Amino acid sequence: MTATERRAHLIVLGNEKGGSGKSTTAVHIGVALAHAGFKTAMLDLDSRQRTVARYLENRVAFCQTHGHALPTPDVAVIADGDGDVEQLEQRIAQAQHAADFLVIDTPGRDSALGRAALARADTIITPINDSFVDFDLIGQVDPDTFAVRRPSFYSELIWDARRARAKADRGEIDWVVLRNRLSTLEARNRKRVGAALESLSKRVGFRVLPGVSERVIFREFFPRGLTLLDRSALEDFSMSHVAARSELRALIAGLNLPGWQPQMLG
Repeated sequence: MTATERRAHLIVLGNEKGGSGKSTTAVHIGVALAHAGFKTAMLDLDSRQRTVARYLENRVAFCQTHGHALPTPDVAVIADGDGDVEQLEQRIAQAQHAADFLVIDTPGRDSALGRAALARADTIITPINDSFVDFDLIGQVDPDTFAVRRPSFYSELIWDARRARAKADRGEIDWVVLRNRLSTLEARNRKRVGAALESLSKRVGFRVLPGVSERVIFREFFPRGLTLLDRSALEDFSMSHVAARSELRALIAGLNLPGWQPQMLG
């Protein structure tokens, strides 16, 4: 594929609830794609927290200090304000001719910038914690039977994004909901949440994938900017790391991204 023929696949991470692992998931997806040899760029649309940008800045600093050469996506931050959507469009246009994938992390709140990114997505990923508190973002349930009553505001937001994308270029958006922080405890609650997700997915059209469990190692990597894929830079590699790495590989494979092959992560 030549530069003029290239079209980056846009992956947008979106969730208006905090603490779901959205930014950490974005970084791990971006780094996984870079490890696999894809030209990958990232955009951080949360100019206040800058979690994705800070994560990758830590990664670059760690590599410089310790002499590692780890695959690292390019990252840019777009601030909310006048002209922010125009800046987003410019960055997307640049990526179309320079990258295979563009991973965008949206703010954990409603914003014109976030909505614009969702409407340009090829894949939308919404991580949620495995609880009805987070489920309420996308659907409401009956308090007695836990049956789904209706889609919630974020499902409606994705519906609007899909309509905007179809109107713009007749493109389709694959919406994936990640069940992050799956616990071995509270089996009854986990089953109820799973049933509600399955029911709602048929009504509003998303796929459900298992994300990552509640593992402290995902958060401990942040100061060094490392991921589970950077085995050469890790001081030790325990069975807990192996299990978490397996979760990550399954997550990436389940996204059904163009050109992805399971063996790419070794």
